[in-house]
Amino acid sequence: MTNMSRARVARRIAAGAAFGGGGIGLMGAAAVGLVLAEVRLARRQVGNGSSDHVPHAEGRYGGLYSTPGEPPLTLALLGDSTAAGQGVHRAQQTPGALLASGLAAVAERPVELRNVALPGARSDDLDRQVALILADPARVPDICVVMVGANDVTHRMPATQSVRHLSAAVRRLRTAGAEVVVGTCPDLGTIEPVQQPLRWLARRASRQLAAAQTIGVVEQGGRTVSLGDLLGPEFAANPRELFGPDHYHPSAEGYATAAMAVLPTVCAALGLWPAEEERPDTFRREGFLPVAKAAAEAASEAGTEVTAAMPTGPRGPWALLKRRRRRRVTADGTGEPTPVLP
Repeated sequence: MTNMSRARVARRIAAGAAFGGGGIGLMGAAAVGLVLAEVRLARRQVGNGSSDHVPHAEGRYGGLYSTPGEPPLTLALLGDSTAAGQGVHRAQQTPGALLASGLAAVAERPVELRNVALPGARSDDLDRQVALILADPARVPDICVVMVGANDVTHRMPATQSVRHLSAAVRRLRTAGAEVVVGTCPDLGTIEPVQQPLRWLARRASRQLAAAQTIGVVEQGGRTVSLGDLLGPEFAANPRELFGPDHYHPSAEGYATAAMAVLPTVCAALGLWPAEEERPDTFRREGFLPVAKAAAEAASEAGTEVTAAMPTGPRGPWALLKRRRRRRVTADGTGEPTPVLP
């Protein structure tokens, strides 16, 4: 599917999500029987994670930056097993801990981490998770990171429903005063045991959902980062290093890759990224685009950020597409710039 076609379909899905449509699915009806058979086989081979247990990573990071009288930044993670950190054994290897440590190093302030993500969750669980995060009006997070979508694809949730649930979650969080960054649906076409034609269908479905998610999130005032790298090109090139023991969830190195993609956008949302980085760099093919076109391009290239720009234009709302430099995140919470080649 070309970016232009993906943009058209993403616009239709987002419109259906906004106006109550529910009939736009992620896969053609003729392929459903074959896909279900392949999914069952792949799940038996993969295991889809042998255990739902994830390390407990909640708490304070960057304590050495504590200043009397200055409260810590607060970071919340919502979503599925990817946000929870399933597949690793140590708390500091989870994406929440990596993001909290990296954010503390950039902000030079402690960061308090909360994580309500649930392994196996789909987008319709976000309502419950948001309620947990906003239960205490005095503890609204400074920023929320949401990672969701993979289970929507594998359970064939209609894309309009998926995007509707995500958009509603972003709207509630933004209305409460939190910044929101969404890691969109990863590329599921590179899970090792999955064979053709499911591999092609899974890639198409996950990228299409990622594009539609981007439109819905940006329209509600959030930012998105494409997580294609999570199960995408880098994972395909280095599956033994970047997949965990179940060959489905990321390893510690894989989660670090995802954290490096998301951290710059988290920092930018909080006004912590260098001002020169906020200007579009034409050398890195950044710029202002209609939101659907920006969403389609981001879905095709992992690590790409999309955020709202001009509210109106001849082809609808516009967005800023950025390919930010990433930061290497280490277990001790330090970070140093690493270039992203154009």
